[in-house]
Amino acid sequence: MGLLDKGYLDTGYSLTEARILFEISPKGKTDTSKVIDAMLIDKGYLSRTLKKMEKDKLVTKSKSEKDSRASQISLSEKGLEELANLNALTDRQIEKLLQGINSKDRDNLVWHMNSIIKILRK
Repeated sequence: MGLLDKGYLDTGYSLTEARILFEISPKGKTDTSKVIDAMLIDKGYLSRTLKKMEKDKLVTKSKSEKDSRASQISLSEKGLEELANLNALTDRQIEKLLQGINSKDRDNLVWHMNSIIKILRK
């Protein structure tokens, strides 16, 4: 699926950078500690990656309103645009993967994926 290629989905973003965009998006603004917990990422690595993403104007960083020692991050306008692009590229990649699969096999695939989710949630 190209997850380990130099650029995720033939973009200039690493898989980590793309994942950070995905993690921030539904929350609007989130504490960096929540991204660390969700991604199981090293605090220093996240900090270095966020600095690069700030320089690229993808995210904005601010002090937490609840705790002045903590930071919050949100997507900038450019970050939102890039996330929309990544979502569209992901959709196209999945469509391409499923292109040759008949409807019975697709239903079977969905059933098995749901089984995996149920097992992992236990």
